[in-house]
Amino acid sequence: MTRRRLPLFSSLGGYDRRWLRGDVIAGMTVWAVLVPEALAYASIAGVSPVVGLYAAPGALLLYAAFGSSRHLVVGPMSATAALSAAAVADVATQGSSGFLAHTTALAITTGLLAVGAGLLRLGFLASFISEPVLKGFIIGLALTIVAGQLPALLGVEGGGGDFFEKLWDLLGRLGQASATTVAVGLASLGLVLGLRRYLPLVPGSLVAVLLGILAVWLLDLDAHGVEIVGQIDSGLPALGTPDVAAADYLAPAAAGVMLVGFAEGLGAAKTYAARAHYEVDANRELLGLGAANLASGLSSGMVVNGSLSKTAVNGSAGARSQISGLVVAALTILTLLFLTGLFENLPEATLAAVVIAAVIELVDIPALTALYRVATRQLRGIYGIAARPDFLAAVAALAGVLVFDTLPGLFIGIAVSLLLLLYRASRPHVAVLGQVPGMPGQYGDVLRHPENEQPPGIALLRVEGGLFFANADTVRDVIRAHAAEPGTRAVVLDAETAPFIDVSAARMLIEVATDLRRSGVELVIARDVGQVRDVLRRAEGDAPLPPAYPTVMDAVQAVAGPESPRSG
Repeated sequence: MTRRRLPLFSSLGGYDRRWLRGDVIAGMTVWAVLVPEALAYASIAGVSPVVGLYAAPGALLLYAAFGSSRHLVVGPMSATAALSAAAVADVATQGSSGFLAHTTALAITTGLLAVGAGLLRLGFLASFISEPVLKGFIIGLALTIVAGQLPALLGVEGGGGDFFEKLWDLLGRLGQASATTVAVGLASLGLVLGLRRYLPLVPGSLVAVLLGILAVWLLDLDAHGVEIVGQIDSGLPALGTPDVAAADYLAPAAAGVMLVGFAEGLGAAKTYAARAHYEVDANRELLGLGAANLASGLSSGMVVNGSLSKTAVNGSAGARSQISGLVVAALTILTLLFLTGLFENLPEATLAAVVIAAVIELVDIPALTALYRVATRQLRGIYGIAARPDFLAAVAALAGVLVFDTLPGLFIGIAVSLLLLLYRASRPHVAVLGQVPGMPGQYGDVLRHPENEQPPGIALLRVEGGLFFANADTVRDVIRAHAAEPGTRAVVLDAETAPFIDVSAARMLIEVATDLRRSGVELVIARDVGQVRDVLRRAEGDAPLPPAYPTVMDAVQAVAGPESPRSG
């Protein structure tokens, strides 16, 4: 028996030489964006800016080897950089060699977890972070990052704590702001945002960085109070594992970093795969993410993940394969060898402006308002505040990040999302049906279509969801409430939209049918699907099953008979 080997560089299969020019141009364009952003995201992670460059070459190479997307660009990103900073700050002091070692160790641990998850085919884990939760998390994270970068933009000392503590501390230091630094920072921010809006094909971050460096050189700004990045070691990074004890590899934090990075990268990969009409494999994406982080950590880098913004640049510049990523890796190596001295005169305010410009577009308030507007009046009547579960989950993640920090905020959002899901599952919508006028045998929701006609003395109900232990009591109460209405002599339960039923719910139906029969009300079932029918029969005990009919019309005709309304 031959062993199946994991194919490498599978995304390059069927490569057409005509794609090469577009891939090279796209790689050069992405490099122009990646260099300043890698420097900026390393500062978010609390390490030297050059660490962001160390992370890129190996990560890009191994993602191309193991990943499944033709367009995804991996590298340091704001969300995972912030998670890294928060996790490492618990075990090391920022600025120390230990902080860098633990940052590198976190990348390695993230890589090992992701590779393991990919080999175990755990790609479905991404579904546990819903899009609204991720949206709220990203908005909260972006606001926290902006609050952390504002002191550098204004030339004042930054405070610690959560988002609100950082803002309060900043307000107390506004009088200490450096006018020259403020001018440099705001000019850089305006330039990046302006070019993004009016000349989107121009790499605004790189232009701002180069002009900031030029301004320091021409105007001697560092002598006028403008802080600069300072010395950046040239040359390639040291290879190997960091000097960190095995117990300090931060596995719990790495799991959170992996989950966030995987969800963000998979979303970007799927977006561009759909546009180019090919498929991505979630488990291969986990392997690609893991290999990229292992490469980054073993080359003195930081955590990396797929980037939606750089992937968008890659796609719009004409990339057709991961050759563009390999071009970016080669250009980043040349930068480390020959161009690091250029970035030593980069103003800290300009670097802060690049970070703020990169994350400010993630503060997507219209997306939150859209989630709020999703709930209809009908849903609000059924579920109350839980009628907007996506909005509540997003706000929970947002508030959690702002108040409790990044990783707790993410898990708060996931927990609230799951709790709301359970709450709504325990309260399924039970529609009251009526016959559609002029269409015999067709029945529809009376709440949505008041013109539908309810047969006299018969309550037609439809449970819109599975019947199981968590919602059995709710459904029972609804059946009993309609059976107790004056004049009701029968309840017809349309089971077509109940795809499954468990033993608890089946026994509930048998018991409620027995109870209603004693009070002169008949409970019958219409259109029970195979699985529901099988469970009902197996759950039958001493009490008989409610009668079942193939259609709602058959059930109505069976229980109609001569009218004999009960008195109320």
